[in-house]
Amino acid sequence: MVNELTDLRPSSDYSPFAATYQHRAEYVPAVVDALVRVAEVRPGDPVCDVGAGSGHLTEPLLRRGFSVDAVEPTPAMRALGETRTHGHQHVRWYDGTGESSGRASGAYALVTFGSSFNVTDRPQALAETARILRGGGYFACLWNHRVLDDPLQARIEELIRDRVPGYRHGTRRADQTEVIAASGLFETAVALSGTEVFRLPSEPWCDAWASHSTLGHQAGDGFAALLDEIRAFVRAEAGDWIDVPYTTRAWVARLAGDGEG
Repeated sequence: MVNELTDLRPSSDYSPFAATYQHRAEYVPAVVDALVRVAEVRPGDPVCDVGAGSGHLTEPLLRRGFSVDAVEPTPAMRALGETRTHGHQHVRWYDGTGESSGRASGAYALVTFGSSFNVTDRPQALAETARILRGGGYFACLWNHRVLDDPLQARIEELIRDRVPGYRHGTRRADQTEVIAASGLFETAVALSGTEVFRLPSEPWCDAWASHSTLGHQAGDGFAALLDEIRAFVRAEAGDWIDVPYTTRAWVARLAGDGEG
């Protein structure tokens, strides 16, 4: 299963999706709070947010008082993140990837991957995470998932599968426990989840679909037409505002042993 899902891994170059990524819904705050508790981090602790994108997880970490080094390989995404986090004193942005962060060894109490672990070579990203974590530090990955048994979201999913036969969500909806355990670098992962309904303006929500790289790579040349169909459907069914239930799922794991490799 891990190999099959890895084959669906989209490119980590989010340049085509950067302009609309900032319109994505936030992570469920209660899950972020639970992640922080499990990881035993306190305000002022150093955190590395990998694949930080436009700052969707970076900013909540900053609001909770952490000192954050944000690592993002796509210049357009990094620019959005820098703008979003402007005014926060304890944030620095760097070019880098999950497999090669460029950060110092043993530097961080927590390394996070917000909707980015699925676009890495996960075993390599875990090895890099272990390298930059200090002893007793934690790895965390998390994603937002639309709740697909919501009536409106179920109909959007039907539309997607009709236009993209064989569509698969890939590793972004997979249980990450197995790949974390297989690395041999971390203790047993703790799985967290929480659901919240976000009331969002419909047009920006539809715009954000353009940043869905997993769908974009599988839809290919039909992606733009599919997005137009989703927009038309949402306009007809929801009007100016749409209530979208999201489940944030997270996995948190402590570095095994003394952190020396």
